[in-house]
Amino acid sequence: MSVRTQSSEKPAEAVHRAGFACFVGRPNAGKSTLTNALVGQKVAITANQPQTTRHTVRGIVHRSDAQLILVDTPGLHKPRTLLGERLNDIVRTTWAEVDVIGFCLPANEKLGPGDRFIAKELASIKKTPKIAIVTKTDLVDSKTLAEQLIAIDQLGKELGFEWAEIVPVSAVGDKQVGLLADLIVPLLPEGPALYPEGDLTDEPEQVMIAELIREAALEGVRDELPHSIAVVVEEMLPREDRPADKPLLDIHAFVYIERPSQKGIIIGPKGKRLKEVGIKSRKQIEALLGTPVFLDLHVKVAKDWQRDPRQLRKLGF
Repeated sequence: MSVRTQSSEKPAEAVHRAGFACFVGRPNAGKSTLTNALVGQKVAITANQPQTTRHTVRGIVHRSDAQLILVDTPGLHKPRTLLGERLNDIVRTTWAEVDVIGFCLPANEKLGPGDRFIAKELASIKKTPKIAIVTKTDLVDSKTLAEQLIAIDQLGKELGFEWAEIVPVSAVGDKQVGLLADLIVPLLPEGPALYPEGDLTDEPEQVMIAELIREAALEGVRDELPHSIAVVVEEMLPREDRPADKPLLDIHAFVYIERPSQKGIIIGPKGKRLKEVGIKSRKQIEALLGTPVFLDLHVKVAKDWQRDPRQLRKLGF
């Protein structure tokens, strides 16, 4: 078993590589947080409850020797709704198209049926190199970490494949994140950069803005409305009467929920919660776009949208 804890030496000749890697793992295994840490800016939505990532968000890591494009997929899970089945399809399609797969396994949770379910799926993808990434190492002691590393090595052997690397990281503590990039790069194909320098993601801005609003709306109501919230940005327009040195972007967005009874939870007493959601997400949107924003939020009911194909399409799934 080869567990990496220090950087490998760089080859003498300068070869540029570019390619795609995706992080997989059961929901809440630290995939989005790791993407954000590698890219160095918030591009993937992170939240402490499963099923947060619904769009394939590509984070782009620019290096002098390589360009690494990270594809952040929804967590693979046993689906209970039509939305769940579509999310799983997205995952499998993505796996088939990337150059490297990173399997995220939290250090603070023993391997469970969900991990085995994913590892078994990975075993069927023969050609793509697979790296086991042990996340959240800041939450455990060295003995627990060692036991987890051995268990992960064993899991690969049981299913008949070898991990290309096993890397313990802490995205929150920024431990070994750079090393992880160093280990992924040699597995990418040689070639020129695929995206312009400075691009951090190829996700349309409207989708990223919708995700930031949804993340803010989930805050504090995760237990009550874990999967019932969808956000659609209806329009983004520069305010016409503004001078060039003081631009203002008007953003109109709808927060969709499944039942009328959920409206009060999102809006809060006298509209207080929705106002807080607006303030929090507006700050993040302004940081993302680098321009002042006027954010207009409305809450709408889309009855049982997760089970209705027509509404799923309308909400972008």
